[in-house]
Amino acid sequence: MSELNYHHLRYFRAVAHDGNLTRTAERLNLSQSALSIQIKQLEERLGHSLFERRGRQLYLTEAGRIALDHADTIFSAGEELVETLKETGRTRRAIRIGALATLSRNFQMEFLRPILGRSDVDMILRSGSTSELLGALEALNLDIVLLNQAPMADSVTPFIAQHVYQQRVSLIGKPSYGKPGAKLADLLAEHPVILPTLESGVRSQFEALVARLGITPQIAAEVDDMAMMRLLAREGAGLAVLPPIVVKGELEAGTLVEFDALPGMIESFYAVTVKRRFPNPLIRPLLEASEDGKSTTA
Repeated sequence: MSELNYHHLRYFRAVAHDGNLTRTAERLNLSQSALSIQIKQLEERLGHSLFERRGRQLYLTEAGRIALDHADTIFSAGEELVETLKETGRTRRAIRIGALATLSRNFQMEFLRPILGRSDVDMILRSGSTSELLGALEALNLDIVLLNQAPMADSVTPFIAQHVYQQRVSLIGKPSYGKPGAKLADLLAEHPVILPTLESGVRSQFEALVARLGITPQIAAEVDDMAMMRLLAREGAGLAVLPPIVVKGELEAGTLVEFDALPGMIESFYAVTVKRRFPNPLIRPLLEASEDGKSTTA
């Protein structure tokens, strides 16, 4: 049996992602006929049609979708190998870290602490939405992603989510709001609250808590960014429902006060990687330090 021609597979992959033979031929500096021949030869080798034409566009057949999944895996692995082995012998190594745009900066700094200041490490930090970050991780453009919810994994994209940290969630506000230790029901009855948006796991926990207590709090703001919640709390807009780590500096300085830990409420943080043949060795010290320092009350 003849071996698979990987040049044919590379050309097929390019056309599959472009969805247009003419555009791909121009990009690869080939004639359309030459490119068509390459695709035809691959189809003959595999014994299946890989495309069907609808007007000027090409659409993958079922066999084409299967072939593209394998082609992406093959060439991504090759690109990963080249990038990994390029690092051999270098005195500095890069690690590409993505974090949810709304994630606590204080948590991110604590997570990165094991490699901060190392002269042999280049950190490339990116922020974005969950879908953007996981897409970049899957494409091997990021080494690790920090999220506050574990992503769903399947056999096609086997994300590995390690629970690296969790912390109680508290009511936090300016000292003028009262003394620490005041009753939760009194605080929620007297002061408006700054809440995460409905998509947040913390928000759903809070809604369940106030339902159990029979309280309908006044909402000052709904915010999807912890940094903005921190600023609103500092301005006295209300009591913020936050993990204390988000306002660590303000609590230490006394500009904000932790009034009460909300019973049963926690914020979890996850470090997400994807299965790789050549994982970045800098990931290990980050995860090991997180495992050693994991706490529910930090």
